Amino acid sequence: MSVTCRIDEQTSQVTIAIGGRFDFSVHQEFLNAFRNIESKTMTYIVDLSNTSYLDSSALGMLLILREHAGTGVAPVTISGYGENVGKILKIANFDKLFTFKP
Repeated sequence: MSVTCRIDEQTSQVTIAIGGRFDFSVHQEFLNAFRNIESKTMTYIVDLSNTSYLDSSALGMLLILREHAGTGVAPVTISGYGENVGKILKIANFDKLFTFKP
């Protein structure tokens, strides 16, 4: 399990990639990935292409990121998710809160 963060100043884009399980064990790493970034000028991508599992704490962390980013000012896109992860996100109605890019 790992969280990596890449900031592209040219495009004002922050990409946060989650490897392995996205659960409470990566809570601090996930928050540290964006906590000190000025959200008003950035867009965020959460790359779940290497995520094998997510639970309710991961959903909560995504909501914290959404709040940090601001609704509409700095949108959050969830990308690269597999079928099982996508099902969980859609059951939780996250497709209404985030932009999805499979």
